[in-house]
Amino acid sequence: MFKQFSFAALLAVAALSTGCASVKMADDTQDAQAKTFQVSPDKAHIYVYRNESMGAGVKMPVALNGKPVGATVAKSYLMLSVPAGQQTLVSSAENDSELKLSAEAGKNYFVWQEVKVGFIKARNALQVVDEATGRAGVNESKLIQAQ
Repeated sequence: MFKQFSFAALLAVAALSTGCASVKMADDTQDAQAKTFQVSPDKAHIYVYRNESMGAGVKMPVALNGKPVGATVAKSYLMLSVPAGQQTLVSSAENDSELKLSAEAGKNYFVWQEVKVGFIKARNALQVVDEATGRAGVNESKLIQAQ
């Protein structure tokens, strides 16, 4: 029994640390523009970023208010322009992580998609972080072309 569990744990670690997940990336100009962090006065921007290498082989789909907006991979981020009001983000992996936030027009919000070890594949947790932490995480990452 212990050998079976050890083998399953080894496979899970291997799946989290290797692989070839890919998503459509934005061009360098779009990435640079998003990293100016400028937001129009009638919208809010939500940056969902994943600046870790852990789980590099795992795509994690992200939905905003029930609609798919893209999937993250290691060292990537999504920039979502939203109207003011209640917003619900859900990211999917071995688990679904849900985050609700009330967006104010003219503001940026930074959501870290933490990758965790799961039983079969990676797990995730969405967490709002402060602006300095969020900007640093986004600057370590590359923009994904949103759907």
